[in-house]
Amino acid sequence: MPTKTHEEHDGFETVPFRMHPRVLAALGADLVTNDVVAVIELVKNSYDALAQNVRLRFGNDGPLGPFLEIEDDGKGMTKEIIENVWCIVATPYKERNPIVNNGEKKRRVAGEKGLGRLSVARLGSRLQMLTKAPSAPCWEVDIDWTDISKGDDFSKSFAKCRRYPGQPPFQYGTRLRIYNLKGQWDESQVLDLEENLARLISPFSAVGDFNIFLSGFDNTQTEEVEIESPEFLSKPKYSIQGDIDENGNVNGTYRFTPIVEGVSREKKLTLNWRQVHDVIQDPTRFQYSPKTADCGPFSFDIRAWDIAADDTQEIAENFNFRKSQVRKSIRAHKGISVYRDGILVLPKSDNTRDWLGLDLRRVSKVGTRLSTNQLVGYVSISAENNPNIKDTSDRERLASCIQVAEFEEILKTVVALLENERDEDRVKPDREKPMDDLFEKLSAEELYAEVLPLLEGGGEASEAIPLIRTFSNSLNSTRKSIQERFIYYSRLATVGTIAHMLVHEIRNRTTAFGSFLEYIQDRFGPFNEKGLKKEFHSAENAVDTLERLADTFAPLASRNFRRRKRQSILEDQIRDCLILHQGEIKINHVRYYLPDSKTEVAVDPGELDAIILNLVTNAVYWMREVPKEHRELRFGLMPIKGEYRVLVEVQDTGPGIDKDDLQKVFLPGVTRKPNGIGMGLTVASELVAAYGGRMSTKYQGAKGGASFAFDLPLRKQN
Repeated sequence: MPTKTHEEHDGFETVPFRMHPRVLAALGADLVTNDVVAVIELVKNSYDALAQNVRLRFGNDGPLGPFLEIEDDGKGMTKEIIENVWCIVATPYKERNPIVNNGEKKRRVAGEKGLGRLSVARLGSRLQMLTKAPSAPCWEVDIDWTDISKGDDFSKSFAKCRRYPGQPPFQYGTRLRIYNLKGQWDESQVLDLEENLARLISPFSAVGDFNIFLSGFDNTQTEEVEIESPEFLSKPKYSIQGDIDENGNVNGTYRFTPIVEGVSREKKLTLNWRQVHDVIQDPTRFQYSPKTADCGPFSFDIRAWDIAADDTQEIAENFNFRKSQVRKSIRAHKGISVYRDGILVLPKSDNTRDWLGLDLRRVSKVGTRLSTNQLVGYVSISAENNPNIKDTSDRERLASCIQVAEFEEILKTVVALLENERDEDRVKPDREKPMDDLFEKLSAEELYAEVLPLLEGGGEASEAIPLIRTFSNSLNSTRKSIQERFIYYSRLATVGTIAHMLVHEIRNRTTAFGSFLEYIQDRFGPFNEKGLKKEFHSAENAVDTLERLADTFAPLASRNFRRRKRQSILEDQIRDCLILHQGEIKINHVRYYLPDSKTEVAVDPGELDAIILNLVTNAVYWMREVPKEHRELRFGLMPIKGEYRVLVEVQDTGPGIDKDDLQKVFLPGVTRKPNGIGMGLTVASELVAAYGGRMSTKYQGAKGGASFAFDLPLRKQN
């Protein structure tokens, strides 16, 4: 029973806290999630000790049996440090002394939780440690965790320590030998250890500043092997590198570097925090500020590969690497790793590689998103600049707070930028051609024109074989192109399914809401109270907005969508679409201009809204990249001479469309927006085409930004 110490004047007595000695083994098992993580934590202690080299060795010590040894050339420990720091579990020593230096080298410590001893206790039941600081004796420490666990009083648990009687095996540093290993270190687990050790040190770190070696596993690996990543991981096919400033703005560079041959491409990419903020999937999680992020500045380097059979063959041949190991090597480093002051923070185990949720996010978009298995990312943060980005005690995730949430959202957006650019470089030339051009290749007229003169001129049939072979290859190429495009476009059926569901659900609910509002109006109207009248009209407007949303999705909801026999006044529909976007337009200080006229067009209002809304949404979004005083959106209408049609021009003062994108912006899946699906302009242009028109764009319009033009049929007068 707890011992009474003394009575307080208010009747309370003090009862001391005590720990059972088995707490070390219990915490080691719970807080250190697996043996690989435990070894990594001990290697990080070597890093914190300013070691340049750390050596891991599996061996056998005769009577004591198998052991795992971790030896470094760090600064070692004095007896005072052993007693007052090392023997205190969860010591705040590193937290109070976050910077270590020896006059020549300086590092910020990787571990601040003082849990290294728990890692040792998890790995094995017996520890023999030698440690020597410069100009100090070598000390030997011996601990049997089993004996300690058998005790009843933690205050009577001791580590045995003595001055080492022999010649120290190193000039200075620390050597841990862990016996009675609890885990089974088979080949797959050692490979897992190698792969995780290769990820431990950030590529942002100085070369040779910290080296890790492994030897002795299964008595076959007698020579030391340096732990390092395959060369091809440093030469990705696709990559995005850059920095996030203190306000959450993205400045990066995308690079496309073909593995074997092809034209490289490089592009500067910028994105402000407001644009990131607008695509946050769960804005209710925290009270995000739309003006600035507070997570602190950091750097990123995210690399990606295609991993189909042909792609891995290219990598293997170009880097003299086994093809069977290419995917394994990418998987070993897969995901986005976070490094604080040069040392790995997370993920630590394979189960948490997708801590950003990229794989789940991937299934939510039509087109190709990158899976965690295709990505190797490095993010560099610092304790000074990112004090609120902290890992949890089990080192498997980041502690939840708004700064961490901002950090995660920014990284998701950076990945989206990489995906958008990669999609462009993966687009096959044939996919960019109109479908009619592909079908033209299925004609045999050219072959006929070449073979017939040959035969009429007395040529042998065998002479026609090369021509036929060429034609056959062309047919196969065309078949493959059509197949690829069919598969790609068939994915868009998913959008139709989702749109159908949305339209159905929205209209069901707006019908119910509308009926309810009518009942309220009949039962309690007219409303004399000003506030009630305002709220009622607000509810009516909300229902109307939902109905318009359903109209917007309706063109996608079915391939058999029928043109309704309805007309529209073009200027009124444009004005309604601007009102629908009034909130965004006002917040972003966009001025707009449209003619004060009445142009009747033979276009369904819902489909016309879908066209206009896509153009307005894009214009408002991209004009955020220019100063507020320069944000202007202008609509122009002009009858087409000799035709019963009107030309509509939409001009903005944003950054405009890149020359390289002019022929691609209407293709499905092509987008520059982070997390965009690349369908807006596709839908708009196809709706225009359905009315016999054509949508076009050009580089730098009259207002200096994006410029779109399309024609629509005028209403025929009776």
